Amino acid sequence: MAHMFPFPDDLPLALQIKALGDEELLDFWEETQFLEKFLEEDFNVQPEHSVEYERLILQELQLRSCRRSLDRRP
Repeated sequence: MAHMFPFPDDLPLALQIKALGDEELLDFWEETQFLEKFLEEDFNVQPEHSVEYERLILQELQLRSCRRSLDRRP
């Protein structure tokens, strides 16, 4: 499930997300949801950045969807 990404640690998450393919981006979203649920249930920890991850991922998916719609126009 987890993968090692070839990005430097100081590269902003928004840029890392843009570099992922659609399937990788969906996998990343799924993994963050799994990890968040695991931390909440097993360790009673509220992840600090969960809303930010989700917002960035959804924003990127929306942008890609809009681009595909525009590319299909005659």
